[in-house]
Amino acid sequence: MSWISALADLQQQGEACVLVTIIEERGSTPRNAGSKMVVTAERIFETIGGGHLEYKAMEMAREMLATRSQDTRLERFSLGASLGQCCGGATVLLFEPMGQPQAQIAVFGAGHVGRALVPLLASLPCKVRWIDSRENEFPQHIPAGVQKVVNDEVVDEVENMPPGSYYIVMTHNHQLDLELTAAILKRGDFAYYGLIGSKTKRVKFEHRLRERGFEEALMARMRCPIGLAEVKGKLPVEIAVSIAGEVIATYNASFGQDVKKGESSVAKLLPASRRS
Repeated sequence: MSWISALADLQQQGEACVLVTIIEERGSTPRNAGSKMVVTAERIFETIGGGHLEYKAMEMAREMLATRSQDTRLERFSLGASLGQCCGGATVLLFEPMGQPQAQIAVFGAGHVGRALVPLLASLPCKVRWIDSRENEFPQHIPAGVQKVVNDEVVDEVENMPPGSYYIVMTHNHQLDLELTAAILKRGDFAYYGLIGSKTKRVKFEHRLRERGFEEALMARMRCPIGLAEVKGKLPVEIAVSIAGEVIATYNASFGQDVKKGESSVAKLLPASRRS
């Protein structure tokens, strides 16, 4: 795959990478200026000449990925004994971070609150999948960065999200909300799960989930009622702002960290002084 095709695919997938370019060559070098290589955490595309130079470039690029650096970087290499290459020339490499990973958010439900919420989420550094079985509930204009998904089997879409995703459930059907909740909790690798509804709804759902064998610690990771309690109001836009605020708080507290089964970032929504 060419470097430009690799960049396009990685951007579509939301996978971070570093573009490495030879911007200067002096003397004998394995590749000419302008040669490029794309480096991800696990793969490379194209080459800047192989050998120890390429190994060192990969090592530096992956260090940038690991530290989530967004700064460009210039490095000069002498292709002599220090790199174990016999070319004898010198080269300057430009390292450019590309496509830093974005939060992946699944919004289930295209009702009034969903229609108020999705444009807010679309303005954040995230990728949104907006899911409903009812085509006619979606507005004519879908915000940039949002993928509309119409699927009669809505619950199947839970498995289509990557680990560490954010899930927001606000469908028109309580039973569907329950099935989505069970599927999301069963995965256990979510960064955030918010369910629209009252405290009474939460109590009823927890009772049914216990009957299905779900543990208390896992159910405690569910945010219901959803949104920041400090943001009052029952208008769709007020509820949407409350939910978006909670997503931002979670994102700021935990994004970029690995989310493993059983872990939760919800406690980080509160200042340290208010955490129990």
